Amino acid sequence: MFLLLPHLAGVRVECMDVRDGHVVIEASTLEDVPVSCPGCQTASGRVHSRYGRRLADAPCGGRGVVIELSVRRLFCDNGDCPRVTFAEQIEGLTCRYGRRTPVLQRMLGALGVVLAARAVARLALLFGIAISRMTVLRLVMALPDPAWATPRVLGIDEFATRKGRRYGTILVDCETHQPLDLLPDRDDLLPDRDADSVAAWLREHPGVEIVCRDRAQVFADGAHTGAPNAQHCADKWHVWHNLGEAVERLVSRHRALLRDLVEPAPAPAPERPAPEAPELAPLTELVEDGEDTPEPYPQGKFLDRLRDTHAAVRAQVEQGLSLREIARRLGLGRNTVRKYARAASPEAMLHGQWQNRTSKLDRFKPYLDQRMAEGCTNLARLHRELQERGARCSYSTLRDYVRPLRPERSAAVDSPPMARPPSPRQATSWIMRHPDHLGEDDQQQLKILLARSPGLTAAASHVRTFATLMANREGDQLTRWIADVCADERCGGLAGFAAGLLTDLDAVVYGMSTDWSSGPVEGRVNDLKALKRSMFGRAKPPLLRKRLLLTAASRRPQTVTAR
Repeated sequence: MFLLLPHLAGVRVECMDVRDGHVVIEASTLEDVPVSCPGCQTASGRVHSRYGRRLADAPCGGRGVVIELSVRRLFCDNGDCPRVTFAEQIEGLTCRYGRRTPVLQRMLGALGVVLAARAVARLALLFGIAISRMTVLRLVMALPDPAWATPRVLGIDEFATRKGRRYGTILVDCETHQPLDLLPDRDDLLPDRDADSVAAWLREHPGVEIVCRDRAQVFADGAHTGAPNAQHCADKWHVWHNLGEAVERLVSRHRALLRDLVEPAPAPAPERPAPEAPELAPLTELVEDGEDTPEPYPQGKFLDRLRDTHAAVRAQVEQGLSLREIARRLGLGRNTVRKYARAASPEAMLHGQWQNRTSKLDRFKPYLDQRMAEGCTNLARLHRELQERGARCSYSTLRDYVRPLRPERSAAVDSPPMARPPSPRQATSWIMRHPDHLGEDDQQQLKILLARSPGLTAAASHVRTFATLMANREGDQLTRWIADVCADERCGGLAGFAAGLLTDLDAVVYGMSTDWSSGPVEGRVNDLKALKRSMFGRAKPPLLRKRLLLTAASRRPQTVTAR
């Protein structure tokens, strides 16, 4: 039995039984074993009395285990000790005021670190253990923090506890990828508090040689204050992201060139001659005839848009384009494009939900058709005439019905719409991505765009040069690149980015010259977000800190290559 329950080796097991689905173990402490007083450490074997303790233990065989233990209360024979009596404790089995064994405590604490408290409470019920979520949280908070040494390479970044309102700071050892600490929250209106907290932490833990961070000024100030001799390393991804933002602002100034990349729409079909106006029948006869001839489908914006999109999709399908390419050109989902491509006509996509629906214009549609045949397309006049004849329809209802019947609208419906021009962000991705990673169509459009704009051509050349410097770790050439960009008058949009690099030049040069980055910090921020979501965003920073540190410590250490 002691092989399965080694923590019972120090007691006498009297019997075992199953009661109410639990395994009940009755045991008592040994009589002839002296116990040290917890106050003065004097050994005593003089028994005052006995009392019973009920301890919950780790489950066994899918059943909860309860230990009913009889323990001794002993006299303290040291007259100078303030304790007169004390209760004995069994190592590995009991603790003061504890109702669970240390084995169960460690098990529940480990589950509380991995899972949320409510999940642990529900899972414990399956093993016959009754515990509340607040008890699980207390067990987690009572666990000691993992040990760590002062890092040589420290990563700093911020995380949002309430996006746009409150932020905290995370510190990570970039060599071992171990999170070290979470600094207190700060209000977004008081950014200096972050700098002060970072500086205080660095002063308390001297020995940091390299500080990896983004280009936020608050972390730069705090690191310079707390560790003045440390080398700063600006994260390469953030530098590249800032360059992309500058390129996007430059591309946004050339929206007219982006619109020119779209092929012009085909010429509209010639207008058909309007039929001769028939003799206007009395209104009573029109009403009687109109009741038996409902519209096959309603007129309005929805059907107009449906017909336009169906015509555009079918036209490109007939050209042999793939569904993915059509979806990219029209800005639609691939499943939506597939639905339009399979439909033989726009009306086939309605599935009858708008067929034969009543309208306030049903009685007056024959009259409207005759007036439109006569050439009257003035909506205000038609609306006024209908009101004089007793119609109670709104102006927008009449407009949606008459619009498809107008000659100019009919011509527009017959021709498919123009494809959507590329957005500035899409054009920016063409410039920022490697040429080998672009499709043939993207390469062709980028070539046409650069041929029409010397400024974008110069910007693309500078971006390629910057990417080469970053990929080859040639940070010492960055000063020359900045000078070339500032001297180039064709791409003034990049001059501001280049000038901004001068304010943090040492950190940017070092970041582009080494392999160190804020990647491990960003990974721990993602872990922190996952922990927040698992607790539905209700966890306070102390609990987030405890779970993050303990979760990372439970993982296997990662092998880090020498730099």
